[in-house]
Amino acid sequence: MEEKKVIRKQVFAARKAHTDQQIDDWSRKIAETVTALPEYSNSRRILAYADYNHEVMTKYIIEAAWNDGKEVAVPKVVGQDMVFYKLTDFAQLEKGYFGIPEPARGEIVQWEEALMIMPGVAFDRQNHRVGYGGGFYDRFLEKHPYITRVAVAFEFQMMSEVPVEPTDISPEIIVTEKEIYK
Repeated sequence: MEEKKVIRKQVFAARKAHTDQQIDDWSRKIAETVTALPEYSNSRRILAYADYNHEVMTKYIIEAAWNDGKEVAVPKVVGQDMVFYKLTDFAQLEKGYFGIPEPARGEIVQWEEALMIMPGVAFDRQNHRVGYGGGFYDRFLEKHPYITRVAVAFEFQMMSEVPVEPTDISPEIIVTEKEIYK
C-alpha cells in the first residue's frame, strides 16, 4: 500500500533525526510506564521484541521483567513465522533477519497467555498500527488470541490516522514517552 510506504519513510527519517540519548531517555520513560501497568503486573510472561535502529529500546522493560521474576521471550523469524525463544541473557542475541537482533539459541516457548510488547512504525489514537510490512505480528496474534497486546512507540510515531487492513491486529494499549492510549 502506497500510503503505508510513505508513512514508513517519514517515521524512519524521524527516528534517524533523534539522538541516541533522546531515544534512550524516552525508552526509559516508556519502560517505567509499561512496568507500572496492571497488565504488566498481572503477567508472569513477557513476549518482547529486540529493538533495532532507533526503535523504542526494550532492554529496560526486559531487565525490569527479569528483576520482577517474570519469564521473557523474544522472536526469531523462521520462514513466514515468528518463533519465540526464552531469553535469560542478552548474550543470546545475534544479528538475524534484516540485521535485527534475534536469539541464536535457547529454549523455544509456546506461551498462550502473556503480555506482548509490540513494535510498529506508526499508530493512531484508535490504536491502529502500521507495522514493517511482513505481517509477522498479525499472523502470530491471530493464532494466539489470549495474548495481551501493548505497543510501545515514541510520540512522533503517533498520527491522526493510519491505513487499516482487515488482517491487522491492533494493540490494546499504546505507550509513548508522553501518554497511554487505550
